[in-house]
This record gives sequence, structure tokens and C-alpha cells, in this order.
Amino acid sequence: MSVRAVVIGTSAGGVQALSHVLPALPADFPAPVLVVVHVPPRRKNALVALFANKCQLAVKEAEDKEPLAPGTIYFAPPDYHLLVETSGTIALSSDEAVNYSRPAIDVLFESAADAFGPGTVGIVMTGANYDGAQGLRAVCAAGGHGIVQTPATAEVATMPEAALAACPDAQAMRLEEIEHALEAMLAR
Repeated sequence: MSVRAVVIGTSAGGVQALSHVLPALPADFPAPVLVVVHVPPRRKNALVALFANKCQLAVKEAEDKEPLAPGTIYFAPPDYHLLVETSGTIALSSDEAVNYSRPAIDVLFESAADAFGPGTVGIVMTGANYDGAQGLRAVCAAGGHGIVQTPATAEVATMPEAALAACPDAQAMRLEEIEHALEAMLAR
């Protein structure tokens, strides 16, 4: 399987969950990583500064029409949906909230599934609503790979449980298993 993009969605408890997975990615990670975390709309995005100091990969806030680069972690800006275009560039949108969220995980995952099909890896982590469930179903339906944080290990199990219900073929994994699974997929 050729991985063209990794998309990650999380909400309540997400900073801690991401702190296990993102710093473990090696400096030569060959795919872009796009991340949606539910953050309040009118706040400065502190995630970039927080993770830039922890990660071996470049970390930045996504910019509209920016080409995706391998080995880079892109965080959705507050109050914008993050999408991937079929040309491999980023799109930002201020369209209506989805599942009460903007940015919404479903929007990112569905656009990545459309753009990269079987080359998409979707990961849903801890969170308190149903965002990400339909998006992960779209990733799996396009032939991509679905991973869900094991609900019992999530700070809030609602999002992982909803994702597994919507996409039963997704693999449930503990956080430390997710980083190893990504390395194994990319080694193929």
C-alpha cells in the first residue's frame, strides 16, 4: 500500500493523545500528516508551537492553496475546515460547522478519501462527539486504512466508539500501537 496522506482527528483529550503519536514519527516520514483538533474559534492556535518543539517533522498551521509536502504535520487553523484537493494542495473553508465543529474531522477525512483514495490512512482518537465517524467510513470505502484509538484507552470514548460503529473494518489500537502501525505501513 502506498500511503499518500495520514489524516488524524481528535477532540477532548486530543493534545495528550497526539503527544504520544506525533513525536514518535521519524524525521524521514514520507507522507504529509493533516490534523484536526476541535479548538475554540477565536483562540490563537497553540498546537503548532507545542508540537514543533516535540516532533522530528516540520509542524505548521495549514495555509490555503499550499501544496502538501511529505514529512510535514499540518494543523487545521481555528474556525476553518481543512480539506485536501485532488491536486494535492490544501484548501481552507469557512463553510458551516459539521457536528458542531469547525474545523470538522469528517470534512478533512472525506476530502482526503476523495483526493487519495486507497493512499489515505485515517485515524480517529479520543473525543466527545461523533465527528470523524462518517469521515472514517469514507476513507475505508475509498480503500484507505482506518485506525481508531481503542475506546477503553481514550480519555473520552465517544468519538472512537462512533468511528468503530460506522467503520467496523477499522483497527482499534492503543496509542503506542498506532505509531508502530504507521511505520509498518510506510515501510512496505
